[in-house]
This record gives sequence, structure tokens and C-alpha cells, in this order.
Amino acid sequence: MIRVENAVKRFGNFAALDGVSLSVPAGSVYGLVGPNGAGKSTIIRCLTGIYRQDEGSLSIDGQPVWENERLKARIAAIPDDWYYFPQATIRDMCRFYRGFYPAFSMERYEKLKEVFEIDEKRTLRRLSKGMQKQAAFWLMLSCMPDCLILDEPVDGLDPVMRRQVWSLVMGDVVQRGATVLVSSHNLRELEDVCDHVGILDHGKVLLERSLAQLQDNMVKLQVVFKDGAEEVPPEIPVLHASKVGRIHTLIMRMNAVEAENLLAAYEPMLVDAVPLTLEEIFIYELGGANYAVKDIVL
Repeated sequence: MIRVENAVKRFGNFAALDGVSLSVPAGSVYGLVGPNGAGKSTIIRCLTGIYRQDEGSLSIDGQPVWENERLKARIAAIPDDWYYFPQATIRDMCRFYRGFYPAFSMERYEKLKEVFEIDEKRTLRRLSKGMQKQAAFWLMLSCMPDCLILDEPVDGLDPVMRRQVWSLVMGDVVQRGATVLVSSHNLRELEDVCDHVGILDHGKVLLERSLAQLQDNMVKLQVVFKDGAEEVPPEIPVLHASKVGRIHTLIMRMNAVEAENLLAAYEPMLVDAVPLTLEEIFIYELGGANYAVKDIVL
């Protein structure tokens, strides 16, 4: 549904997007991850029509986003810095969104009132950050969007409300076939909801795969070599290696079966495959130990 091809966006001499290409399947939840400054917010602003790319193309359902009023009426977005009118209440913003979202559902708006339990007559600027984020979800989900674009969507929400919000979003995916693109630094949370992941760094997409493929193409092994070797044999291709006592922990870019077959030639006393989290995959895809947390004595 969402397709970005060789997108470039420059600010002066700086290329925030440097040939980005990604594809978000219809009805999927796509997690866009990357370090600070990778270009995540820039691509989101291009997809929502705030910025226009300098080169390349961005489309949703085959239609370009820029100045496409009919297409934008099917897209709802919750940026990290969600905008509202300074003196507006939730009810005021409801009337505002109804003006340009033809599919806006007052029935759903009333039902969600029971979920969020916020006084709709309170001025938004007087609400806490978490309550403002709840109000944003209340309004955007009432817009009945075909495409929902989220930037750090649950930042500021308590654990119960985080679960509630994701339940509502996933309900739209399952029941209405909505497509969700979400950018977040909370990789543990993305691991629970995403079925596709793209890793962005320095304005480029390093890789994009389904979460299952991503987890199947990298493995963590705990190994004890027969001769008690202090070093991993140099011919074994590892992204990262560490050692505690006799146990070597190896990160390898292959599946568990391939890795175990490769190590079998060294007759190890122990080989145990351990599932990698999305956070670990993210760290090692971005450069292995060079991107890991560094131990510094101060």
C-alpha cells in the first residue's frame, strides 16, 4: 500500500533522506526503526504531505501523496509533537477533523469516550502529555483511516493505556484492513505488534524484512569449545563475540541450523541457540560492537 522509491530530501547540504526505498504491504503493521537522526521523522513528514521530496516518489495505493486531498482524507497521523489549536477542547478538534475526514464516525467517537475517559470539554493545553496523546488516538481512530502513521505513538502513556491503544490499533488492522506505519525507539513494544520491520540509518534503508525473516537470518549461540579455546576460530564468520568463563556468545548472520552445522566441525562441548530480540538485531545490524553500549571508566 505504501511505496517509497529512491526518495531524497535535502536541507541545505544535508540529505535527511538519501535514496530511501521501502514498501509497506496493505493491512500490515510496519515498524520503522533507526538511531536518532536517521531520517524517520522526515520520511513520515513526506508521507503525510508536510514535506515534498526533492527526488524519487512516495505513493499510497499507487497515488502520490503531495497535494492529494482525496488521498490525505484516508490517512491519519499522530506525530510525536501532535498539533492542536491552543484554546481547543477535544470536542472542538472533533468538529475540526469532521470537516475534512468524510469517513469520520461520531458513533465510534462516542464509543471511544468510554475508553479514554477524558472530559471532552477540557482545553487540550491544560491536559498532561499522556492525556493529550490519548486525545490524539481518540480523534484519529474516529477518522476511520485506511492508513495510520505513528511517530513515537505511546510515549507518555502508562502501561495499561499503552496496551489499550495497541489493542484498538490492531483491531483496525484485523477488522478493517488498515495499514499502520509506526516509528518508535521502543523496540520491545514493536516486537509485539509489527509483522514487518525496516531499519533506517543516515537517510538510507539498511534492510527491510518481515519480522520472522529478520529473526531467522540472525542467531545468537552460546558455545563451549572442546579444547577450552580462549578465542573464536578466525574462519568462523561472527558479527560479535563475547566470553564469560568458558562460554562464548556468538552473533552470526545465518539461521540456527546453518550456524550449528558450521560449528560442528570444531566438535564443541555445548552449542545452544538463543532467540534474538528485535533490539539486539537492531544493534548488530547497525554495526555490531561498534554500535553497542560502550563500557567507559569515568
